[in-house]
Amino acid sequence: MGREFTAVIKEDAGWWIGWIEEVPGINCQERTRDELIETLKVTLGEAIDFNRAEARGAAGSGFEELEIAV
Repeated sequence: MGREFTAVIKEDAGWWIGWIEEVPGINCQERTRDELIETLKVTLGEAIDFNRAEARGAAGSGFEELEIAV
């Protein structure tokens, strides 16, 4: 099941810049809108994978994972 996030994007001085609303620190800049959207997707995926690995490492062993919807 895919999760959805919200990208805020705009053109500024010949560059496209964007952020992911729900995840602090995910921001990118590209020359075209399409490149920006792709870069945001890749960067978001990498950040989620990194955070997942970091959380599991911090938990050690014997932890439980459960999905939480908001």
